[in-house]
Amino acid sequence: MQLHDVWFVLIAVLWIGYFFLEGFDFGVGVLTKLLARNRTEKRVLINTIGPVWDGNEVWLLTAGGATFAAFPEWYATLFSGFYLPLLLILICLIIRGVAFEYRHKRPEDRWQTNWEHAIFWTSLIPAFLWGVAFANIVRGVKIDQDMEYVGNFFDLLNVYSILGGLVTLTLFTFHGAVFTSLKTVGDIRDRSRKLAMQLGVVTAVLALAFLIWTQVSRGDGWSLSAMLVAVLALVGALGFTFRGREGWAFALSGVTIAAAVAMLFLTLFPNVMPSSLNDAWNLTVTNASSSAYTLKIMTWCAAVATPVVLLYQAWTYWVFRKRIGTQHIVDVH
Repeated sequence: MQLHDVWFVLIAVLWIGYFFLEGFDFGVGVLTKLLARNRTEKRVLINTIGPVWDGNEVWLLTAGGATFAAFPEWYATLFSGFYLPLLLILICLIIRGVAFEYRHKRPEDRWQTNWEHAIFWTSLIPAFLWGVAFANIVRGVKIDQDMEYVGNFFDLLNVYSILGGLVTLTLFTFHGAVFTSLKTVGDIRDRSRKLAMQLGVVTAVLALAFLIWTQVSRGDGWSLSAMLVAVLALVGALGFTFRGREGWAFALSGVTIAAAVAMLFLTLFPNVMPSSLNDAWNLTVTNASSSAYTLKIMTWCAAVATPVVLLYQAWTYWVFRKRIGTQHIVDVH
């Protein structure tokens, strides 16, 4: 296996980690409107992800940085062609972070309500747009012989990509509902589990349609295996949710995300960004990669830094592992 192949796998792992972790806190953000009945319950939901949401975004920064360094042609074509949706995601992530920090700074109802609206929309929009983006990458976009995107924004809006966006939105929201049932106590825990069952059914229908479409159009034996793992894990997550085994349900909903993202990368390889105009113009792990020396230096840096990041993030989750409920919320105003 060549270093560019290794870095393709590593970038896939980084995206899996990002969607696994950021997926549930996007879901919790959406649930502030769907699940919470009052401001106290919204504070409970926000507090479940308060210590970890910013750490989860590190995976996105690392995935973007790794793509820039390992596959500069992929990075350039992706960020120029997908400029508007990626810019919208970036704006949402900025506003979302500000909303978490500023929501409690003033006691006025209008102030807190506005920031709560911001948390909801800046969680929902990226959760949808990430699916649209990755569906287009797998489907193929208009790339010419100079490795440049020659389409427009509306070329990214098609039935397949919109279905992909709905899958990520519902899957992340289901993942967030399972996480909420794992991290809370009392009535909100029971309601989140019931909502997770309802969301899981909708997610299963949409995900099955999207994964089958992907498999039929671009899949092989490896991607079929990943698809089967994703489907079985989602069924298992629903079963454990029904039985009230939130820990297993959360683990399996995470496996669903991991297997689904792995399937998308398996359908891509050895391409990193197919051209819908001509297969000869596809961006591949070979023609889009950096030099062997650059990849070698990156590999050594990743070998040193990655374990440190993983240990620190695991420690954070361990420290903030306990459940919370409305009885733990103190009205500071």
